[in-house]
Amino acid sequence: MRNRSLLLLATCLSVYIAFHSCQSEQAIRTAQYTVNGKKVYATHCQNCHGAKGEGLGKLYPPLNDSTFLVSHRDELACLVKYGRKEMPANRTLTTVEIAYVLTYIGNSFGNTMEMFTQEEVQARLDACRDTTP
Repeated sequence: MRNRSLLLLATCLSVYIAFHSCQSEQAIRTAQYTVNGKKVYATHCQNCHGAKGEGLGKLYPPLNDSTFLVSHRDELACLVKYGRKEMPANRTLTTVEIAYVLTYIGNSFGNTMEMFTQEEVQARLDACRDTTP
């Protein structure tokens, strides 16, 4: 009985190691950002944009438009942090929280984008800080 338990444990450990060693560090980091971003989204974005990113007509745009997200990538951090006339600002969000939520949005609702790093978000916020009221 003990040998069976050890064999089962060794098998499970081998499968675990094989599975996790196949994922790149970038893939693991993107997954971590996505999981954390889902929490930020639920707290700060979901009430308006919906649980599935469906939005609410023209009042709150849907977040399932990869074309818009990709073509406006450079503006997204500032949009989240400082808002627009139709979207309230989220000035209390930290750089890492913005990176989390943008990575989540960019990889949810049918979207496929590269992860947003803290460094990228900080650079975008620095660039728009001077032009934001």
